[in-house]
Amino acid sequence: MRLGARQGGLVCLNERKFQGNEVIHGWLYWVDHTAMGTAIRQSQWLFPMLETFHLFGIVSLVASTSILDLRLLGLGPMRQWPVSKLTQRLLPWAWWGFALQIVTGTLMSTSEAAKNYVNPAFRLKMLLIVLAAANFWLFHATSYKRIAEWDNDPVSPLPARLAGIFSILLWFGIVAAGRAIAYF
Repeated sequence: MRLGARQGGLVCLNERKFQGNEVIHGWLYWVDHTAMGTAIRQSQWLFPMLETFHLFGIVSLVASTSILDLRLLGLGPMRQWPVSKLTQRLLPWAWWGFALQIVTGTLMSTSEAAKNYVNPAFRLKMLLIVLAAANFWLFHATSYKRIAEWDNDPVSPLPARLAGIFSILLWFGIVAAGRAIAYF
């Protein structure tokens, strides 16, 4: 059991008063008390198992995107590879890891929906995920469309390098914020 995360089978909000829309509060209470949320919260092994698989997803996603981001920056052992070939090899690992994180993260959140809603680290993590998705979309909608022009260049054009820097910072921020969730 994580410190401060659960007390007596019910979500502990650490004496924070829920502020906001009563409809949202009612929905979060319902999610917390679904059969799935209750089972995960009361089980000795379900939450830790989900966390373990969540970590597998993090490793797959962050490792594959970091390798690609370093290539965009002209750094790392793969800097001689064409970006398109590296993307083709690594993107499936990133998507697999992201999908695993979505599934496990959603399941873990069903056991602590109300607590997560008021948790600043959880909110930061969700914001950073949205920004990482926007960065991914922007890179693929702009720089990557012209990949044939710079695919084999040792250093990518400035917009691609910026996307790589933002990606590394965002994903490492997401990992740090995710880790901090347990302490708020």
